[in-house]
Amino acid sequence: MKVDLKQVEEAAKQLYIRAVKLLPPDIKQGFAGLDATERDPTAKRILGTMIANIKVAEETDNLLCQDTGIPIYNVVIGRGVEVDGAGLKAAIREGCARATREHPLRSSVVHPVTRKNEHSSCGRSVPVINFDFSDEAESLSIEMVPKGSGSENNSWLRMAIPAEGVDAIKSFVVDCVLAAGGKTCPPTIVGVGVGGTADLCVHLAKVAATRPLGTRCGDPEGAALEQALGQAVNRLGVGPQGLGGDSTAFAVHVETAATHITMNPVAVNMQCHSARRARATFSPQGIEFGY
Repeated sequence: MKVDLKQVEEAAKQLYIRAVKLLPPDIKQGFAGLDATERDPTAKRILGTMIANIKVAEETDNLLCQDTGIPIYNVVIGRGVEVDGAGLKAAIREGCARATREHPLRSSVVHPVTRKNEHSSCGRSVPVINFDFSDEAESLSIEMVPKGSGSENNSWLRMAIPAEGVDAIKSFVVDCVLAAGGKTCPPTIVGVGVGGTADLCVHLAKVAATRPLGTRCGDPEGAALEQALGQAVNRLGVGPQGLGGDSTAFAVHVETAATHITMNPVAVNMQCHSARRARATFSPQGIEFGY
């Protein structure tokens, strides 16, 4: 299958717009689940306001949040796909810029030193474009995640040592959730990376934070951590918007990687309640949009 780069550009544009306007069904179900179990009256009212805001935004074709975030595109290339890699990156970047200029969206991307804004949601090494490969034949998927600063500012890395054991991982995650408080606009998805190198660990935390609700870590040990940490986090009393209650997080997601015998990195990256993402899948049958 040969990929048309003009179609990629247009899809990258549409994905950005869809992501900031349409909340994935699993997140809406997550809200319904928390609303059904929340015991604190104030927290229940806040959840109700959030649910109403989502409904109004979608019905009036408005943004779910004014923060259009740092644009992230995750590309997965299957077997038998013919594509110019450099051209693919350029097409995604142009699609991202077109979404910002033509829709228009607020550009939140600036130079780290001068703070100059190009008003395109693009800059040096942004949009972030990650590549992976799959065994699926003649398929290319592009996932777009607009990561807001409220959630991204609440990111941590600790280079734990093996002697500290699993307790070091658990206590670090709990401490991070308490430190974030309401700054991440909870309820959140708490992404946890365990193992690898420092940079890989942080990346794993981001992958975990942006995974769909209801998915489980493919590593049994990671899946067990997800369950234990999910229960612990929702006993902290942070609650929606940090104002108290049971609904601190939709879930805790964990991703793991093998690591060195003398270290055990652990990273935390959070996703806010407006956990936005959109996906386009290219195949010989055409382009399918989803989540």
